[in-house]
Amino acid sequence: MYIEVNGITLFYEMSGSGPAVILVHGNGEDHGIFNETAELLRKDYTVYALDSRDHGKSSRVETLGYDEMAEDVAGFVKALKLEKPFYCGFSDGGIIGILAASRYPDLFSKLVLCGANAFPQGLKAFWLIFFSLIERFRHDPKIRMMLEEPQITGTQLEKICIPTLVLAGERDMVRESHTRYLASKIKNSCLRILPGEGHGSYIVHSRKLYHFMKRFLLKPLPQDHD
Repeated sequence: MYIEVNGITLFYEMSGSGPAVILVHGNGEDHGIFNETAELLRKDYTVYALDSRDHGKSSRVETLGYDEMAEDVAGFVKALKLEKPFYCGFSDGGIIGILAASRYPDLFSKLVLCGANAFPQGLKAFWLIFFSLIERFRHDPKIRMMLEEPQITGTQLEKICIPTLVLAGERDMVRESHTRYLASKIKNSCLRILPGEGHGSYIVHSRKLYHFMKRFLLKPLPQDHD
C-alpha cells in the first residue's frame, strides 16, 4: 500500500487486526526484514511495516536525513489516524523512533529500540572505519548519513517518557556502553543486552524479536494520575 506523506510516497504493508504496531527497518533495507516478526504479531495486532524514504518501494529523494525520516513516521501516524501505536525500530529505524518520540511525546504508546545509537561515535570504531571506506568509494548518501548523523542530545532522550524497551546484541555494532547510555537517559526504559546476538541476528528474518517484544507489549500501560 502507498500513502502520501510530507511530499513523498511511502510504501507499507498492513496485516492483522488489533492495536497498531509500526515496524521500521535499518539502513539500506526494507520492510521485508520483519516478515517473520509481522507474521507472529498480526495474530494480535495490526502491523504496519514501512519502507523509509529512499528505501524499498518508497520515493527516492535528493537528500536524506533522520529528522525528515522521523517526520515521515509522524506524518504516517497522523495520516492514518492511528491512536498511539506501538513502535519498533531497528538500527536507523530505532534512531527515527527516538527522534519522533522525543519531538512528539504523545505519538506512540510504547517504543522498542533495537541496535539504535544517538550519535555516530556510539558505533564501535571498526564499523566507523569500515563505513568510512565504503563511503569514500561509493559516495552513498545512506552511508554518509550514518557517519554524520544522528546528533541526539541527552536532553532529547530525556523527553521520552513512554515505556521503552532498549535491545542490543552482545556482539552489536553499537557499543554496549552506548546502549546503556540510551537506557539511562530514557526514564521509563528497560534494557536487554542479548547474549550471543549481533546487530541484526535476532531481527532480520528472525522470529526471536517477536518473543522479546511480546511480554513488553502486553504489559499494561501506566495509568495517568489526575
